[in-house]
Amino acid sequence: MPNILIGDDDEELTQLLQEYLHNHDIHCDCVHDGAAVIQRLKAVAHDDSAYDLLVLDIMMPKIDGLSVLRQLPNISDIPVIMLTAKGEEIDRIIGLELGADDYITKPCNPRDLLARINAVIKRTNTTTSEHTPLPESRLHLDQNQRVCEIDGVALQVTGTEFDLLVALLKQKGEVVSKAWLSENVLQRELQPFDRSLDVHVSRLRKKLQPFHDEPIKAVRGKGYQLVL
Repeated sequence: MPNILIGDDDEELTQLLQEYLHNHDIHCDCVHDGAAVIQRLKAVAHDDSAYDLLVLDIMMPKIDGLSVLRQLPNISDIPVIMLTAKGEEIDRIIGLELGADDYITKPCNPRDLLARINAVIKRTNTTTSEHTPLPESRLHLDQNQRVCEIDGVALQVTGTEFDLLVALLKQKGEVVSKAWLSENVLQRELQPFDRSLDVHVSRLRKKLQPFHDEPIKAVRGKGYQLVL
């Protein structure tokens, strides 16, 4: 049974989500401020009971969600789904730039959140037998350990960034459409004003640019091409 942590100061909402997720075979703990999120993650960081995923509200007391995201790399590599207020696009973009894997707007439909949770957990828990061989490249992606290296140098990437690299490397040299990447990596249809994919690719570019001037090429109107 997946084990997730929800950080949100809306106790009524978290209770509703906790009950709904439990009925769909997901164990869920809830805390109600950013300091408690950090404390809980530190407590289980080296424990068998470590969480599989964090659902994190942006607006929380003591320490807000974006500040939690800034501290997270020093605590855990747990995947994160943000909860953001409808219309707060800047918070979503900043959250994705800070390493969140996905977001959902509030008020959220529990069924939609469940679908996002299952999609992220499925990506990070893919079994060895489900992996297909990757072509030769300066990039080495260990799909079992989910570790990324380039020219023998370890590269710190989020779970979503790793999956994007795998998808692009499988079609190295070809232009991969944004629609295909959204459906197969983010597990949802590409929406007209959704910049999530662009933000994830932008973060990857910055991490890869010390090794190549233009590691991922944007082809206007078509998609992205890995050129490493």
